[in-house]
Amino acid sequence: MSDMELAGNWNFPTSVLAGAGCVGQLAQCCVEQCIRSPLIVTDPALSLLPMVDSALARCREAGLRVELFSEIKSNPSGKNVVDGVAAYSAGEHDGLVAFGGGSAIDACKAIALMVGQKGVLWDYEDTGDNWLGVDADLVPSIIAVPTTAGTGSEVGRAALITDEQRRVKKIIFHPKLLPVKVILDPELTLGLPAPITAATGMDALSHNLEALCSNIYHPMAQGIAIEGIRLVKDNLPAAVSNGDDITARMHMIVASSMGATAFQKGLGAMHALAHPLGALYDAHHGLLNAILMPYVLVANKAEIDERIQRLSRYLDLSDPSFDGFLAWVLSLREQIGIPHDLRSIGIDLDQRVLVGQMAVEDPTAQTNPIQLTAKQYSELFSRAVNGEL
Repeated sequence: MSDMELAGNWNFPTSVLAGAGCVGQLAQCCVEQCIRSPLIVTDPALSLLPMVDSALARCREAGLRVELFSEIKSNPSGKNVVDGVAAYSAGEHDGLVAFGGGSAIDACKAIALMVGQKGVLWDYEDTGDNWLGVDADLVPSIIAVPTTAGTGSEVGRAALITDEQRRVKKIIFHPKLLPVKVILDPELTLGLPAPITAATGMDALSHNLEALCSNIYHPMAQGIAIEGIRLVKDNLPAAVSNGDDITARMHMIVASSMGATAFQKGLGAMHALAHPLGALYDAHHGLLNAILMPYVLVANKAEIDERIQRLSRYLDLSDPSFDGFLAWVLSLREQIGIPHDLRSIGIDLDQRVLVGQMAVEDPTAQTNPIQLTAKQYSELFSRAVNGEL
């Protein structure tokens, strides 16, 4: 990296409340942010659980006029956002609470963006200066309460929404999408099944790892990424094997936020492929990143070898080399039940050319350590389908 590249525009997260049981302060956080009529946005499954009922009850006990919106798909769509804006307007709300995993948080952020805007959602895709078209004064405040440890969307300024008509995931961006308050309560993740804990945990690992491997100059984010990876290494197996391990859960929910903080440094080919695959096959984003991870590492080896060796020494791996790190990733995946190939989750090669083209056009491809062509992305995808590492 030349001296001319040693420059950047850096942003770091918002106010964070962390600790077991801190979700009990949700109503207080709303009041502090002058939110008296919040709309809680969550997903259909969570809406049926006691944790959501408890949050609603506590808000009502505090005198807040609160309602719930839960019409969110696992890969939230533009229609979900339109419906959420309608619910917000009909209820005359004055703020939003994103309560759930990445899907609910992303949908909530997109809903907030579109409240009062004249354009359509896709007008604000993260390309060029589209975000300048938003009337920022009309974007309500968001409080984020993650219930999974993976996406880290609670500390991000973007939302990932599926354009179902075009069958593509689009990144919607605006600085005001950063929640004004984040509540990190590990108790909310205790009920997550082991497979979801594994997939979301590997998503957190992918964020930290791709941020570390990006060539963008951002030493602060790089330091966060390295420690985030260590937290995953030391705590994900425990969180998967014993879902009631509150210490492991706490470290994982923090590692998730760290990954999303770090990836302002950039992501890479894992996400460039996971985004189109999520749109085309409606597959779980974290699981896609988990499966793609070793294939992308191998593809980027020539550029990331030295960084991975430094990381391996920090992680105290017995073999602090690139191959040693790759072996650790493969061992971790096997230990927590992640499949080795994409074919295992029903993805075949029928759309390999389209996947390659969509991947090279994905914004995250721009910060992959090596600029891959559409053909190379298609070949990388094929290896991941067939398990040819």
